[in-house]
Amino acid sequence: MPGVDTGIDTEADFAARTDRYRRELLAHCYRMLGSVQDAEDLVQETLLRAWRARDSYDGSRAGLRTWLYRIATNACLTALEQRGRRPMPSGLGHAPGDDPREALVHGGEIPWLQPIPDSMIADPSATALAQGSLRLALVAAMQQLPARQRAVLVLREVLDWPAAQVAQALEMTPAAVNSALQRARKTLHQNGISEDEVTESADQRGVIDNYITAFRNADLAALEKLLADDVIMEMPPMLNWYAGRAAYVGFMARVFDTRGTDWQLVPHRANGQPALAAYLRHTNGDYILHTFQVLTLRDGLITHLIAYQDEEVFRTFALPHRLP
Repeated sequence: MPGVDTGIDTEADFAARTDRYRRELLAHCYRMLGSVQDAEDLVQETLLRAWRARDSYDGSRAGLRTWLYRIATNACLTALEQRGRRPMPSGLGHAPGDDPREALVHGGEIPWLQPIPDSMIADPSATALAQGSLRLALVAAMQQLPARQRAVLVLREVLDWPAAQVAQALEMTPAAVNSALQRARKTLHQNGISEDEVTESADQRGVIDNYITAFRNADLAALEKLLADDVIMEMPPMLNWYAGRAAYVGFMARVFDTRGTDWQLVPHRANGQPALAAYLRHTNGDYILHTFQVLTLRDGLITHLIAYQDEEVFRTFALPHRLP
């Protein structure tokens, strides 16, 4: 039946009532799609669908925020029917490299999982950042799930919707929702993803400061002390990835040997995690953008580093090409 009076009579009214949800809808679509650009497109698609369907909105049955999330989720599911998952190199099924000086292999046209700037998903998604629901490892693991399982996991675990509400949104039965959630949790557990909250402490900020200093000094011994035994390094768009402290240090030795030892690192934030833009000194004296690195820390050590060499990522974070 037509809805109650919603007060959405003009585009200005609509914008005034929906703008407050843009950032959290962007975070939601990003979790589903793993791409900042695709998520931005789907937020626009969500708002367009909502505007066209405004006469059918019934505020007595669901709040505006819930209604928008329902539209966004189904828009993402439709989009995912035509798009493949966005993996990381370690998620493609091949073993880590055993020679840090092996030839680097480009992944071609693989649509890699992208990081998202914290600044794009500020309040009210700050809670999601604090809980780690946007951390890259979790979003990467979610890419392994079928699209509908992914949607159920996000709606149940991140948004804390009851099973009956998720069932209504996705046109499933509550039993099917609970089954999908159980399978999704099992997959995440098999991929070593815990539901522990991710927090940042002064000690962790100290680790990043020490990492910057060691990197700038090309100090391999100092770098090694900051790494967990099972640290992972990935470098999209390259297929190569490495696991373990020795492989990490060996690869960094290769970087300093071949690229030089004069670097500048600029701190950033991505996915609720520390990140760094790495600039390499050029022969003309300027520092040229080389990679954008996202780091994961646990117990005061670096457990995962993803070094993107991707123009799309550089543009997303508005990184200058050179530093004077």
